[in-house]
Amino acid sequence: MNVVTLADLQQFSSEKMKKNNIFQTERFFCDIYCFEPGQDQKGHVHRDQDKVYIVLEGQGTFQVGAEQRVLVAGQGTMASAGEEHGVKNHTSERLKVLVFVAPNPS
Repeated sequence: MNVVTLADLQQFSSEKMKKNNIFQTERFFCDIYCFEPGQDQKGHVHRDQDKVYIVLEGQGTFQVGAEQRVLVAGQGTMASAGEEHGVKNHTSERLKVLVFVAPNPS
């Protein structure tokens, strides 16, 4: 059994948002995205993958499709395959987001 400690996998970079991989297989991956203030993940699309964002700490502006909302710790959202999505840390505090990505089941 592969057991991880999330606190050990939360590294930040002053240059850009840092993706910290937790688990990965051919069908799935799970990361912690760490954003310094002002950093973002530009809007983009995964043609064949669904993505789930869960805010662990801080708050950020999340875009899914044409909608943008501020989410805080304990909240999450999902972008289905083909939907544009992105994240921006619009605050002066750090943002940590748990991310799950898997192929669209269809």
